[in-house]
Amino acid sequence: MTEPTEKVIPGSGGATPAGALTEPVPVAPVRSKWRDVWDQFKIHKGAVLGGIVFLLIVLSVFLGPLLWSIDPSYIDIRARNQGPSLAHPFGTDQLGRDTLARMMAGGQTSVFVGITAMALSLLLGTLIGVLAGFFRKLDGILMRLTDLFLALPLLPLLLVMVMLFRAPLSAAFGPETGIFILIVTAIGLTSWMPTARIVRGDVLTLKEREFVLAARSIGTNNTKMITRHILPNVISPIMVSATLGIANAIITESALSFLGLGFPPDFPTWGRLLFDSVDYLQQYPERVMWPGVAISLTVLSVNYLGDGLRDALDPRIRGR
Repeated sequence: MTEPTEKVIPGSGGATPAGALTEPVPVAPVRSKWRDVWDQFKIHKGAVLGGIVFLLIVLSVFLGPLLWSIDPSYIDIRARNQGPSLAHPFGTDQLGRDTLARMMAGGQTSVFVGITAMALSLLLGTLIGVLAGFFRKLDGILMRLTDLFLALPLLPLLLVMVMLFRAPLSAAFGPETGIFILIVTAIGLTSWMPTARIVRGDVLTLKEREFVLAARSIGTNNTKMITRHILPNVISPIMVSATLGIANAIITESALSFLGLGFPPDFPTWGRLLFDSVDYLQQYPERVMWPGVAISLTVLSVNYLGDGLRDALDPRIRGR
């Protein structure tokens, strides 16, 4: 009669009878990068609060008109210069137009200008940053161009652009559309420089990494190298620049409208509402307060949101 054989499992430190079941080794679940980013982001209380406030502002200006159906351009001289009431929660202006309706309409324009100008700025900044960082021959030319734009006084340059191109664009596309194209283009062309510098620095670091050198060694061309290996790894600074770019574009548009060089008087924006309320500051100070608070809350919430994204997308901070 033979004795039962024993099977030795390497690393077990002993023998296990044949046929005995071993317990499976627990394997930690694979976590995605974006799950780690969210876990780090929600720790930043200011960023979470800023995201909630910005979302509420966007929902208010875009969905609010569905609930508050008063036409922002409707003139009622008999109701002019009224204070807050149930019929007009934010009061009325010098022509009897409802301030709440004009705030929501102005918010749509300001937020849309901010997002569109930010997209144009990111496109230019990312393109110039990637080209300057990846191609050594273009680095000097593009960076000197960036330095030139950084040295220009932006507000006088914006004023000159508005004065030169306001009439031709208004005649070609109409007063509202022409001014919108002009302001978005002017803000985008004068705010891409910080993004270009940030992206260039990251690209200079990335193109010396092992995975890029390995891709180059197997004959990957420059186009695939940039689209498959470089751009996906510079998404983090681009997203942070996007949030901060929205705030910068909203402030710039408000400044131009406050100076009377923005949209027409019958096309409200938050900056235009501030400009129209200056003459009535002593009699009706609440007219200045509403657009001022809206601009401040939007910019502050977007800045906090950008700070949270910066911390969450930084692998050196994530996991602390």
